[in-house]
Amino acid sequence: MAWFKRTQKGIQTATEDKKDVPKGLWYKSPTGKIVDAEQLEKNFYVSPEDGYHVRIGSKEYFKILFDDNKFKELDKNIESKDPLTFTDTKKYTERLKAAQEKTGLTDAVRTAVGKSKGNDLVIACMDFSFIGGSMGSVVGEKIARAANHALINNIPFMIISKSGGARMMEAALSLMQMAKTSVKLAQLADANIPYISLCTDPTTGGTTASFAMLGDINISEPGALIGFAGPRIVKDTTGQDLPKDFQTAEYLKDHGFLDFITPRSELKDKVNLYLDLILNQPVRS
Repeated sequence: MAWFKRTQKGIQTATEDKKDVPKGLWYKSPTGKIVDAEQLEKNFYVSPEDGYHVRIGSKEYFKILFDDNKFKELDKNIESKDPLTFTDTKKYTERLKAAQEKTGLTDAVRTAVGKSKGNDLVIACMDFSFIGGSMGSVVGEKIARAANHALINNIPFMIISKSGGARMMEAALSLMQMAKTSVKLAQLADANIPYISLCTDPTTGGTTASFAMLGDINISEPGALIGFAGPRIVKDTTGQDLPKDFQTAEYLKDHGFLDFITPRSELKDKVNLYLDLILNQPVRS
């Protein structure tokens, strides 16, 4: 029975000979499913066991949407300042520096232009890993500039939202970005340039109250949390029990806030189909 019981006591392995399992080989979904990381990447970061859409960032979305992952990044080096000299548990400047070092990003959104199924497309994609995808002055400015690039060059525009809301360290300056971005989207509408909004998990706060719900077509990934305030705050404010699946993409679609729910594996095809239909041009295969 030595196959499960040691025949010798005190067996030790030298530290340099111990084998650690490298991080990132496996992913465990919230439902408890274990997925090989390489398989997960090949499946658009969607768990094949339960269809759970793992949170990803601009790097992965650009790879999914742009042909051959080729694009030109816009306004790459814009960084946030500290106009309020804000301090909570640490200085805002320190928090920004730490987020930049950890993520390799300059702020919570990246904007780029490239080809998607052969046609030009401008994309602004938020990154939740950068201070919770919070919307500060840089996020609003980069989205506004990306929309302006689409306007000047007559190119369809897409925003991928993934945000915890306005960035409190910039206070009212963050809230002003709601109006700034909304004005730019209105200009696109006046010029008959399509704008598609993709809500991913989570899309909350000021992003939901502005550009995330202003698309010519509003779409979402399955199971995404979408709302303004969190469910606990809504329940405490209204004093009522919330419906089942409240603030999920499926609930919002059933109640008319979303047009479509699109699995990530179909995202590129569906986005370009919507654009072809809006522009009344031949549907690309």
